[in-house]
Amino acid sequence: MLLPKQYRCTHSAACICVKGHLSEDAIYLVFQHLNWNPRLIALMSCVCKWFDEVAKRILWKEFCRTRAPKMMRDLQSSGSHSVDGNWKALAKLLIYCSGCSQRTLFDLTHVPGHFVYKTRFSKTLGKSFLIPQCRKDVLYVSDLCEHLDQGDDGDVGFFRGVFESFSVSRVRKMLIDRKASLHPTEVCPYCKAKLWNMLQAKMIPRSACIRLDAYDDSIECYVCLNGHMLGACTLQPLSDSEGASDFEHKFSD
Repeated sequence: MLLPKQYRCTHSAACICVKGHLSEDAIYLVFQHLNWNPRLIALMSCVCKWFDEVAKRILWKEFCRTRAPKMMRDLQSSGSHSVDGNWKALAKLLIYCSGCSQRTLFDLTHVPGHFVYKTRFSKTLGKSFLIPQCRKDVLYVSDLCEHLDQGDDGDVGFFRGVFESFSVSRVRKMLIDRKASLHPTEVCPYCKAKLWNMLQAKMIPRSACIRLDAYDDSIECYVCLNGHMLGACTLQPLSDSEGASDFEHKFSD
């Protein structure tokens, strides 16, 4: 259902939008036909603040609902028509791996952020990131985005996630009770909110390492004030290929 409220462009008189906007209904139908293409939504958002508001309220919301329908139903199961943070931030989380721009957040080498073509988010995987006292919370976590052979860091993986109703979650309450510190400089790459350090709060269970096939104590993880999670880990190497070489040798004879 489209909202009837109209927004006026706040750009200068030189802005082309002063000659009138398309109706929100028309914009909706155009982008529905384009299958909510994120690149085109982002381009339209740059035209003016009115278009940016339409994108935030309507287009990014429909993009999220189309790309991850079950996940969106769970995130809105409390009856809310919004999500923690905003739809634009959630859309970015669905398709963007933040990487590691500098060692102030993760103790890893530089890995540039990038868009990903397709990522699965799992509530089951999210459970492995919750300590027993918080297992009733709902957390969706992405499959690992693997970056292999990163020099001295070896094989590293990045993941991201989002909590349902984070403002009333047990994880948030425990972070506050444990007086977890907020990162002094870095902010969430998706919504720009402050970040809690889950490792410093001792809230990363060993089950997360097992599930990700990562070295023990190698997982670093942060959650922002809006419930977006991002993390990184060092992956254990693949099993020895010696057996595979012997197998190939037998068939080459």
